[in-house]
Amino acid sequence: MSRIGKKGVIIPVGTTVTQSDTAIKVVGPLGEVTRNFPGPVEIKIIDSNISFIPKNSSKEAKALWGTYASHVVNMVAGVNKAFEKKLIIEGVGYKVEQQGKILIFSLGFSHKVPMEVPLDVKVVVEKNIITLSSINKESIGQFAAQIRAKKKPEPYKGKGIRYSTEVVRRKQGKKSA
Repeated sequence: MSRIGKKGVIIPVGTTVTQSDTAIKVVGPLGEVTRNFPGPVEIKIIDSNISFIPKNSSKEAKALWGTYASHVVNMVAGVNKAFEKKLIIEGVGYKVEQQGKILIFSLGFSHKVPMEVPLDVKVVVEKNIITLSSINKESIGQFAAQIRAKKKPEPYKGKGIRYSTEVVRRKQGKKSA
């Protein structure tokens, strides 16, 4: 039994949710998000409430019950208040520049590393802090993970790209005798 799936979702004032076949479209003050939900879970919109009902008692239906509920919760939350992630670049000579929809990283390699920003993600670069915001939680999380993967923080000096909430556990270096 899914605790999240059993709860359902309450639609806030100013947000509209429409369903066409297996697609759910959520429109709010910040924009609109659409996602397709095929499979063994039925989604019903009644007044200002969204409920999720598994069509059968298969393992797949039980697994997707809470997953679909979480996706809809994130869609409703995103169109009302944008999701935000902050990344910090640490290290001497490590920096980022924004040129339109492209971020150019200098990460200690012999070359610069360009990355194209997805259409639904807004980027603000201040010194060595990158702030990402979007109404789609999945795309902002994926893009932040791709940025971090360019140069993960290392445990000796802490150099690299990390999330603002991430704690890098430092290791002690070699001891000289």
